[in-house]
Amino acid sequence: MVTKPHKPAPPAKPTLAAARAARLNAAQKATAKPARHWLWRTLARVPRLLPSTCVLCGQDGHDTLCTPCRQRFFTRQHRRCVQCALPMPVTGRDPRCGACLKDRPAFDATIVATDYIGPADQMALALKFGGDLRVAPLLADLIRHAALRDPLPGSDIQLPLPTMLAPVPLGAARLRERGFNQALEIARPLSRLLDIDLQPQLLERVRDTQAQSGLPLTARARNTRNAFALPYQLADHVKGRHVGIVDDVMTTGQTLNEVAIILKRHGAKRVTNLVFARTLAL
Repeated sequence: MVTKPHKPAPPAKPTLAAARAARLNAAQKATAKPARHWLWRTLARVPRLLPSTCVLCGQDGHDTLCTPCRQRFFTRQHRRCVQCALPMPVTGRDPRCGACLKDRPAFDATIVATDYIGPADQMALALKFGGDLRVAPLLADLIRHAALRDPLPGSDIQLPLPTMLAPVPLGAARLRERGFNQALEIARPLSRLLDIDLQPQLLERVRDTQAQSGLPLTARARNTRNAFALPYQLADHVKGRHVGIVDDVMTTGQTLNEVAIILKRHGAKRVTNLVFARTLAL
């Protein structure tokens, strides 16, 4: 007697309730991180009506940065190169440093709130890698103060403010990983503080790049080359305009220079960087 091989029973079809539950669970997982960052962004905009702590010293109060820390770390002004914002000797007559005179960047000016040294570097790191979005409006406020003060103490040089702002964009992979663009989080409140139009999608990163901080100086220009573009529909939007580019930290300036090259190529009249912290020359 020949017996036929036993056929396994077909898998049971999921019930309607089970299918709905599976879809809901997948949706929750997909939106958990963006929702969390949306909540952080919302809380960062809430007026400081409730007690807070200073981001540097931990003192209780209503401000993210207490008055003593602000006065101690953010009122001292250096003489800086008007183009790249590196500190310069107080005796020099030219407003640009030797490096910018020898090899002029594509951007025209750089405004920074402070140097990238302690404890200011901890504020930038808390935003960028710690996800502490309450720091973003504070950094924007410090940039605003830098933008409105004299660029060179004791001189009559005045830097014009941009007529539009745009953040340095993140690549798609890094944006998914981090959940937010720290440059955009700074640019939003800065736009309101300076009353300058913000164009969040003006620039796009068309090629993911390695983190500049992990590369030798000789490789950084190559890393960012051709990494940015203007969307087709905005290609004429910068003609004759003064564009301000917002970022958290300026290291060698290669990223901002590449952005300025793209903007100038599409007719921008002037490009000014507005950055929280400037890394000192090695």
